[in-house]
Amino acid sequence: MKEMLARTFVALFSGCVMIPAVSSQAAAQTDAPYIDDRSDPAALIRSLYSAINRHEYARAWDYFGETKPAADFESFAKGYEGTVSVDVETGGVLEEGAAGSIYYTLPVAIRAEQEDGSHKVFAGCYTLRQLSAQTQEPPFRPLHIEKGALEPSTSDFDKALPSSCEDGQMVPERDTLLEKARVVFAANYGDRCDAALTSGDEAQEPSAYTIRYSTKTDDAERQARLFRFLCMRGAYNETFAFFISDEDGGVRQLQFSEPDLDIHYANNDPEGELEAVNVIGYTVTDELVNADYDETSHMIVSHAKWRGVGDASSTATWLFRNGRFGLVQYDVDASYDGQINPETVLDYNSAP
Repeated sequence: MKEMLARTFVALFSGCVMIPAVSSQAAAQTDAPYIDDRSDPAALIRSLYSAINRHEYARAWDYFGETKPAADFESFAKGYEGTVSVDVETGGVLEEGAAGSIYYTLPVAIRAEQEDGSHKVFAGCYTLRQLSAQTQEPPFRPLHIEKGALEPSTSDFDKALPSSCEDGQMVPERDTLLEKARVVFAANYGDRCDAALTSGDEAQEPSAYTIRYSTKTDDAERQARLFRFLCMRGAYNETFAFFISDEDGGVRQLQFSEPDLDIHYANNDPEGELEAVNVIGYTVTDELVNADYDETSHMIVSHAKWRGVGDASSTATWLFRNGRFGLVQYDVDASYDGQINPETVLDYNSAP
């Protein structure tokens, strides 16, 4: 009984869990990424669990300051016997300066996998401390963990992260779907978009919208998140990429259908008389020009200028219904005549 209580204390203090003994074969198969980063509180906590997942307990022990999570290193390491893997989520950090130190309070949730395949979820907070780097003398003491306390949680892992820590202070809740959208956008558009607009001085925050809806076969209210990222900016056009969440908590990029046009001008001269605009098929695009989402009508509208004066252009409208965006209208002004006179070449948006 005493040994069990001792192990429980180690686990709650260090933010980890005890699970059944793991075989040397399971330990050898561990392929967790090596993370050793003290640049900020969240990075340090990720480094702690990287060490635990890799069974590098001396490295994990070293992330704590003078106040250690166990009486000695042997007890600390023994407390993790059987740990197969630990997933970690961190929340918004609170920062407070005091007498040559900066203290950080960080909400944390973890999911520990046991050898039998079951999982346990723990949640709580860590306190970290950074001594003033300017006033220190060797040996230098980097950012370290002062204390931590995680308790068993009955919530699912993706909902267990605390929104507040000590003294009831609220911390900003992480928008995990937006973070996922950022990752997908960077992976798909990292080399295609203007870096100054995505990560440089001109970078703009993506627009985020919440869409509540039901389907024809299910009256239950559902919710989707829509994200719009600026990609390129020209003299009179901007291009955007859109991403949407799915019911499984993932994020995917939106693809938009639009008509393939066959346009005829007198004498094949675009500056001449417009003779015909025919829809000959459909294409798909993943970037929209001058596009925005209207939360009232649940529509994405794109208006592409074919030249700066705007007398030639195309305007497309996609309506959100039954959980997806569908093309409902396409207007084209194909005449370079100095006049704004579009014609509708596709209309699924109006009653017959």
